[in-house]
Amino acid sequence: MTTVNEMEIELKEPLIPVEEYLAAGVHIGTQQKSKDMKKFIYRVRGDGLYILDIRETDSRIKTAAKFLNQYEAPNILVVTSRQYGQFPARKFADTIGAMSATGRFIPGLLTNPVLNGYIEPQVVVVTDPIGDAQVINEAVQSGIPVVALCDTNNMTRFVDLVIPTNNKGRKALSMIYFLLTREMLRLRGISTALTPEDFEIEI
Repeated sequence: MTTVNEMEIELKEPLIPVEEYLAAGVHIGTQQKSKDMKKFIYRVRGDGLYILDIRETDSRIKTAAKFLNQYEAPNILVVTSRQYGQFPARKFADTIGAMSATGRFIPGLLTNPVLNGYIEPQVVVVTDPIGDAQVINEAVQSGIPVVALCDTNNMTRFVDLVIPTNNKGRKALSMIYFLLTREMLRLRGISTALTPEDFEIEI
């Protein structure tokens, strides 16, 4: 576990205290790093795990919330094939009034108008560019911007806005989707009593 001392960083008006980010494991990356994600990496741990810079995560959540709020909520599509991402992604979508597609993504959902369930979102949020590659490909073909939660091993070539985070952990995904929800609501002038636990699926 990385302690606060190991990550001696000050956040300017953070969304939550650094300790809460660390407790959720938001900063814990993988043992691989892509050249795209290098700039978001704080250091490498003794066991070979790359550690993400929480300052970048905090800042990018704020940026993503502002960016997403430019769109009408029903035109935002939140996607995840990751098991631990499905509950928090749906909770995020339901709370802000967006669309969600969780589990297996049906090819052609964004590109084939004759497909039953075809949708035309104006922006897409994905939980992992690897697991959600089909969605990203279709978004690129359709000229739809992509916001993605990206871990240290992700490539970000087709991602318009990166939120650097552990995108595999249950608590980390719950925390990111909670913070994104709360920040989007705050920018709309809506206060909420939701907590990170409300975004966490029972094991």
